[in-house]
Amino acid sequence: MTAGDRTIPFDVSRPSPARMYDYFLGGKDNFPADREAGAKVKAALGDVMSHDIVWENRRFLQRAVRYLAGKGIDQFLDLGTGLPTQGNVHEIAQAVNPEARVVYVDNDPIVLAHGRALLATNKTTTVITADMREPGTVLAHPDVNALIDFSRPVAILFVAVFHFIRNTERPQEILRTFREQLAPGSHLALSHLTTDGPPAEEIAQVIDVYKGATSPIVFRPRQEIETFFDGFHLTDPGLVRPWSWRSDLGEPGPRTDWLYAGVAEFGDSGPHATPQS
Repeated sequence: MTAGDRTIPFDVSRPSPARMYDYFLGGKDNFPADREAGAKVKAALGDVMSHDIVWENRRFLQRAVRYLAGKGIDQFLDLGTGLPTQGNVHEIAQAVNPEARVVYVDNDPIVLAHGRALLATNKTTTVITADMREPGTVLAHPDVNALIDFSRPVAILFVAVFHFIRNTERPQEILRTFREQLAPGSHLALSHLTTDGPPAEEIAQVIDVYKGATSPIVFRPRQEIETFFDGFHLTDPGLVRPWSWRSDLGEPGPRTDWLYAGVAEFGDSGPHATPQS
């Protein structure tokens, strides 16, 4: 742990979204509370939430990173990264550009412990413990600033994390704080669970399971998710189902109607861009 890392209580008695995600992906870094909550989701929805959605989202992340690295982006800030697993951001980005720099951010302390061990020999990738609800803390972290130069384009990744941010936690303000630090040519990648498509009763079951988690879950309509891209220009094909986003760049994964995802550029003109001063 460095001087900039937050000291966050490590409570294994409550399920954590990061550890539940690890459980759904078949990982081993989870605890009974995480497995119990995950089993409830699976009992309610079968493989849709415990397999299809997580892998659809995971494949989108991998294709988005491959796309961004191919455009010359060599800096990645991954917020709410979850536990390290195969095909992570640094593996995809550094396969395109071995010099690419990646900082993983998560508020679950177990992510720091396992991530630092995994990345011990990778000098251009690190993991920090911080909460994206406090963007100033993330942006001021010494390990972030040691690897990320915000005067150059950077990719900010909010993949399957904003549905853990309640409206009272001001998601638009969080995004604005990060956006204000970006240089033109930077990009935002974001995916989010939606109310547009899944049956209402199934959404209610998922919300109920996550009520006892360290971060409750929030489904939003497509129109509201689209506002998270304000100040950016959505790249083709826009805000779409994750499996349909640039499937030419890799495996699309399972096909569901539970998520929307998109990648957008900062400093360009377009329907979601704001004039730069």
